Amino acid sequence: MKPYFLLLLLILTGCAQKSARELTAQQIIDKAIEVSGGERYEKSHFSFDFRDKQYLLTRDMKTNKKLLIRMWKTDSTHIIDTKGSNFFKRVVDGKEAIIADSMAHKYANSINSVHYFAYLPYGLNDAAVNKKLLGEAKIKDSDYYKVQVTFNQEGGGDDYDDVYLYWFNKETFKPDYLAYEFHVDGGGMRFREAYNERYIEGIRFVDYNNYKPKEDISIMDIEELFLAGELELLSKIELTNIEVAIKD
Repeated sequence: MKPYFLLLLLILTGCAQKSARELTAQQIIDKAIEVSGGERYEKSHFSFDFRDKQYLLTRDMKTNKKLLIRMWKTDSTHIIDTKGSNFFKRVVDGKEAIIADSMAHKYANSINSVHYFAYLPYGLNDAAVNKKLLGEAKIKDSDYYKVQVTFNQEGGGDDYDDVYLYWFNKETFKPDYLAYEFHVDGGGMRFREAYNERYIEGIRFVDYNNYKPKEDISIMDIEELFLAGELELLSKIELTNIEVAIKD
């Protein structure tokens, strides 16, 4: 009986280990958010510089509604853009400017995009987000969970038809790589490689090498082109002067 008991024990142990490894896309993203800042995202105000502009995220602590702000100065002009949940406003030298709806949408989307990437993976649990585990991958000697993110039209914003891929490190659960396919301004595709990781007030920030394919491809093929060194480095996405204020 002992050999049979030992065999049964090995089978049960193997099944338990296999079950423990089989995470869902939702569980992977939950872990990624937790190791990157967790609840601190919901309690924080942010400020950082990107290129020649300053970005701020403030929130009403009673309603938790966010205000996304972008401000910059030229030689003679001070401009402040503010995006709320259902409005956009531009103030130039202290006076509110009249902005056509089409331009207001463009400016608001631009502000939202910078803030969105700055706080990743926070935001991947928004109500309009759909997640799908595509499988596993190996990039530069590390193992990753590969997750696809799409958006519902309702609540998904103007870019609801964009498609994102995230590579979450299997040991740390941090998103070291991401790719996305967008359709505004003629459309295109990007692949981002995170570097310069730092934690400020317990929240993770990274910079990115920002690549693009040299020709039209499927987004599902972009990982192979990166591994082959066949993507073009388009720019570096670097955040500076980051400040985080935790509010109780």
